[in-house]
Amino acid sequence: MTDKKKEPELGSTLKSLLKGRSLSMRKLSLLTGIDTATISRIVNGKQQAKPDHLQQFAVHLGVPTEQLFQAAGFDVGSRQSEQSSDIYASVESIKDVLLSSNLFDRQFTTELVSKELSKYEQYAMTEEGQRIIVDDFRTKVESVNGAGPFIDELRQLYELYCREDTTPERRAIAGSALLYFILSADIIPDYVFPLGYLDDAIAVQIVTGRLSQSADKIEP
Repeated sequence: MTDKKKEPELGSTLKSLLKGRSLSMRKLSLLTGIDTATISRIVNGKQQAKPDHLQQFAVHLGVPTEQLFQAAGFDVGSRQSEQSSDIYASVESIKDVLLSSNLFDRQFTTELVSKELSKYEQYAMTEEGQRIIVDDFRTKVESVNGAGPFIDELRQLYELYCREDTTPERRAIAGSALLYFILSADIIPDYVFPLGYLDDAIAVQIVTGRLSQSADKIEP
């Protein structure tokens, strides 16, 4: 991370977003669970924003997480702005931030997530796995307040899983990501990863990548 000279840029960005959305700091506090005094200090450049602050701001202000990381002085690279909201760009930028902030558990790899997904593929085709997906997916989405750049992709995977014309192979692949999300494998412990759900986002990335290679595409 760079020095704090970048913090005023974050403050002006947040002020502009709040004004454009007719939100007060108090209302943003209610939405994010971050106390108003902390938000005020961040906006006025008196306190350095933490990664979890930025993630919550991005979700509730409706902007790419990468935009706020850049405004806060994190080195997330020079990606094209139109890619910022893309699931792949979002995941990669968050990983870059964690690496630069020494918050990333280096034991965590995409390979670990892939192994978990392989286990869940078989489980997704069992009666118990199907019951968990159908009964618990919406509840789990609600429990995280629909937060995260991957939630829309998960909803699409859920629709794909439930469609009668989905092939068993594609249903198993889609179901593996849904079970990973619902059952909270928690490869990255919360104390290591304050942003939360990065491994779920990578699971979605892997699964959507596999599905995109097949003849059909995910349809809502």
